[in-house]
This record gives sequence, structure tokens and C-alpha cells, in this order.
Amino acid sequence: VQLQAFGGGLVQAGGSLRLSCAASGLTFSRYSMGWFRQAPGKEREFVSGISWGGGRTSYADSVKGRFTISRDNAKNTLYLQMNSLKPEDTAVYYCAAPGSPGLAIPRTPYDYVYWGQGTLVTVSS
Repeated sequence: VQLQAFGGGLVQAGGSLRLSCAASGLTFSRYSMGWFRQAPGKEREFVSGISWGGGRTSYADSVKGRFTISRDNAKNTLYLQMNSLKPEDTAVYYCAAPGSPGLAIPRTPYDYVYWGQGTLVTVSS
């Protein structure tokens, strides 16, 4: 299984970025997927998750209303649209897949087995 996250960069506060995660080696359309982030000196935290069909989503309170997760199962790609970015959103962002297909959208890192390499998002004030 390979997950490749990209789309990070440097943006001013209030700006937007769109992250993408290309998946291979798994039947992408059967897996819930998640985005996590890790800031320097902090634990990895859940950002957002989406069900296998895209009909259900879950967000951390800190990003609700600003970030939107989506997926294109035909392209085996996961997205995270990030708007109204804040300096506290600065982190390395990871896409992740759980170890098996299922209906649940896990919110803890321990429930995910496959991880992308991460893409750095830096928001300047």
C-alpha cells in the first residue's frame, strides 16, 4: 500500500490550500480514509475522516467549518480543502488508511495502519 500526500506549502493566514493523497495497492473505494497532522513538539492529531463512499465525514472541532474532506474513488485520491487557515494549522499533514475496509471513520492514529509521507503546511501570520 502506498499513500502519497502532496499540496502543502507556505500560505498567509486567511489563505487556502488543497491537499491531495494518491492511494495505490488497496481497494481505495472500500476504505474509510483520514487526515492527521503533527505540529513540532506535539502529538499527531486527527483532522478529518471520510467514509468509503464519501457520504459521511468527521472533523476535529478546531477545523470544522474551515476544512472540507472529499474523495474521488475513480481516481483513488483523497482531498482536504483548507480555507481560512490560521498559524496554528501549521503542521505536517498525513493521509492514512485503516488496516481493513469498514464503515467506521476512526479518529485515533492507532486505528490507522497505512500512512503517507506527510506534506508540510506552514501558515504565516
